[in-house]
Amino acid sequence: MSENSFLKRRWKVLLNIGTFVALAILLYALRKDIGSTIDNLGRVYAAALLLLIPIEIWNYDAQTRLYRELFRLVGNKLGYRFLYEASLELNFINNVFPSIGLTGISYFGVRMRSESITAGKAAVVQLLKIVMIYVSFEIMLLFGVVCMALFGHVNGLIILVASSITTLMVVGTLAFVSIIGSEKRINASYDFLAKVISKTIHLINPRHTGAVKLQAGRQLVEELHKNYRLIQDNYKQLKWSLLWAGLANLSEVLAIYVVFIAFGHWVNIGAIILAYAVANFAGTISVLPGGVGIYEALMTGVLAVAGVPVALTLPVTIMYRVVNSIIQLPPGYYFYRRALRATPSESSSGRA
Repeated sequence: MSENSFLKRRWKVLLNIGTFVALAILLYALRKDIGSTIDNLGRVYAAALLLLIPIEIWNYDAQTRLYRELFRLVGNKLGYRFLYEASLELNFINNVFPSIGLTGISYFGVRMRSESITAGKAAVVQLLKIVMIYVSFEIMLLFGVVCMALFGHVNGLIILVASSITTLMVVGTLAFVSIIGSEKRINASYDFLAKVISKTIHLINPRHTGAVKLQAGRQLVEELHKNYRLIQDNYKQLKWSLLWAGLANLSEVLAIYVVFIAFGHWVNIGAIILAYAVANFAGTISVLPGGVGIYEALMTGVLAVAGVPVALTLPVTIMYRVVNSIIQLPPGYYFYRRALRATPSESSSGRA
């Protein structure tokens, strides 16, 4: 039996092994945070933490409705339950595997195959979901700066951070739309990336050429452009997508605020919005699982600049991260494992 044949037949076993290893690494990285959380349980109003459960249910409800709306715009009607479970799976993947979010996008494409969704269509929906999340957050970020100004906590550094994040979001969104909206530009971008990846592969292994496999991505690029044009033709309907994206962001900010309340403190929600924006933006491009370490450091640092004591922000941030992971990762792992075990004939239909 050839090596390729073995890998094809054993890919589920290998993927499960990889998942366990990645999960073990994440737990090891969080070991100090978990210990600190247990130590702080006696200092908090634990009943308030129970509010995180309905808030996270609401968060995934908003994400699910966002996915349904975007798929509807490209001509597919998918079931609520299927997309809710897929959202939990995707969160698990993005938090466990260190991939700068790329593994999540790849997995989403594979997961949608059971509903006869092409990889290109799944990719454009996932990318536009990210764009909608960022655009909606720009509005929330402006609200946060206003809230901080009302209580006199705005300084030059706060303005610089807020304006920098907004600028990066706007420029990134415009660049994405410009590239994917033009067949010429998206093909040119693909050719450039293909050359960079091929040269990188060749440097690592001079005997291997990645050019042949990369050529298969041409069809994916064409699908991305075609499905984007479908959404562009119905751009007025994106207002609903923006609404659900805004509610998803709002629920996450409220989840952090609930942990502050559990510690007995009512802080400026504008500071939380700004800190959440910085931490999540950095976490998106982090190669560490779930942005471990980077997320906590940035949340604590930005909140401190906004006038919230580090002695409060650090335990609150750690508590939020650990409790949130306890709520989200187990169901995500369950649905992920179930999806891996299911064959196409066993998969339940996600069509409404």
